[in-house]
Amino acid sequence: MLCWTGKEMLCDPGVTCQSQRLRVRAGFFCRNGLFSYFYDIPGYPGIPTRRFLFPTINVIQTMTVFQITGALLAVVAVFGVINHRFIKLPDTLGITAVGLVACMGISALGFYYPAMAVAARKIVTQIDFADIVFHGLLSLLLFAGALHVDLSRMRTQRGAVLMLATIGVLISVAIVGLGFFYVTQWLGHPVSLLWCLVFGALISPTDPIAVLSVLKGAGAPESLETKITGESLFNDGTAVVAFVTLVGLATGANEFSVTSVAVDLLREIAGALLLGASLGFAASLLLRGIDSYPVEILITLALATGGYSLAETLHVSAPLAVVIMGLVIGNHGALTSMSEKTREHLFSFWELLDELLNLVLFGLIGLEIIALSLHQHILWLGLAAIPVVLLARGISVSVPLLALQNFRRLNPHSALVLTWGGLRGGISIALALSLPDFHGRDMFIGVTYLVVVFSLLVQATTLGRLVRLLDQR
Repeated sequence: MLCWTGKEMLCDPGVTCQSQRLRVRAGFFCRNGLFSYFYDIPGYPGIPTRRFLFPTINVIQTMTVFQITGALLAVVAVFGVINHRFIKLPDTLGITAVGLVACMGISALGFYYPAMAVAARKIVTQIDFADIVFHGLLSLLLFAGALHVDLSRMRTQRGAVLMLATIGVLISVAIVGLGFFYVTQWLGHPVSLLWCLVFGALISPTDPIAVLSVLKGAGAPESLETKITGESLFNDGTAVVAFVTLVGLATGANEFSVTSVAVDLLREIAGALLLGASLGFAASLLLRGIDSYPVEILITLALATGGYSLAETLHVSAPLAVVIMGLVIGNHGALTSMSEKTREHLFSFWELLDELLNLVLFGLIGLEIIALSLHQHILWLGLAAIPVVLLARGISVSVPLLALQNFRRLNPHSALVLTWGGLRGGISIALALSLPDFHGRDMFIGVTYLVVVFSLLVQATTLGRLVRLLDQR
């Protein structure tokens, strides 16, 4: 039933109009490009006492990749202008906030103009968030982040970074999973313990993209900044292996085996380290024989994208592999294979690309709310999950650091900054959206989104203030 034809059409109650995905509560007609009907749209209460007239929109038409890209860049640019002129938050966080407000405004107007809300939702749902993150933005953003990391500083904190990125993540997965299991029981929406552990795996790793974008202006001490940055860059391997293993167990696709998990983890991490280092040093050799910064920038772009794809093909940790490539190029390659002019242009290019892609990613996070089903029980579960995630973060940070210090007294300021600075971002949302169908999938996606929004709009915006406050004590 295609109602944008301009012909008068009559539907029986209970029929679904395929053009707008609206459940018809009473008859409606389509005349001269206007709808008039009594509606019952998912996510909006039916209002059988009122008629609405509004222009019809053909929201079924599929947009091309070029159209989606153009629309996305235009929307994010508008969000950026609004933030810069009126809100004045840091660009990435401000764009997320403006996107949230804009989408909530569209949802609110949907009570009066349902077609507009449906059209907006259709457009947003054509954007495959998980695919854009994992097969578009992630490789470039991780490479850009690693490129600017001083490896000599990282070596001084290698023990803490290793412990936080492995043992810390596993501790957090267990605590979040157990805590969220009891939260769902308490609020009357029980989910099995295995699926709650899956939630722990997707929400536990700190997001390097969010962390690196915020730490630039937070003013944290150098040692703390190195720990947080290093952990966020390296913890994806542990988290993804835990996530895949737990999803397999929860769906019954495989059986738990300590040996198989250990082998998978070793293959993912060791393979990524070997592949990343090999490709990084190979690219450095290519750069050494060339004195043309456009070509050298092109080589690094090919390394970040092609190396990431090759790692996925070889079933090793692609995020970890591209981080190693970035570290090799940014430290060894920059010193031995680049002229001063090339170094200046290459680092400036990647810094600018990093900032632009961050704006796009955070804009996507703001827009994604319009495609979610945030029912009241999901809001309550999300609010209850936030303290559970923060508590798990605090414990998963404190235990490894205490072990490294031979259980001497841990500096509470360091633990507090590490806890509050453990930001979640696009990776957690992308993992949630990649979940297979099960009865709690929509709930997990909604709760993940709420935790990420709290992390970006509350933790990130107050991290610098917290650091300055603790420095005064």
